[in-house]
Amino acid sequence: MRTGSEPATARSPLRMRLWLSLWGLLWTLFGVVAFSLTGRPGWAAACAVVLLLAILDLGVITYRMRQGPHYQPGRDVPPNEPGNGDGRPRGPGPGPGPDGGRRDGGRAGPSTGHG
Repeated sequence: MRTGSEPATARSPLRMRLWLSLWGLLWTLFGVVAFSLTGRPGWAAACAVVLLLAILDLGVITYRMRQGPHYQPGRDVPPNEPGNGDGRPRGPGPGPGPDGGRRDGGRAGPSTGHG
């Protein structure tokens, strides 16, 4: 069930990002070496740029993982409780509703109900 508060309650998949970044690091390192040995400096430079981005991403990932549960909660920390979906936190109970809590269903005029 979607609540509309997913960005506020989402958890960052840092472990998955770590492994994908390591995988990209290995492939771009292989690309730099392979393209350098075959005499293609343009492709080697492109792989080197992506290699630098993968190294930078690894640094950001490890920094955030070391921040602990403040940034990356573990499996023992439950996810945040979503709100009502309208940006307001959940209150103690439902409010008066769309009719303003009136007995007559929100209609104006004289009441026809019993006291």
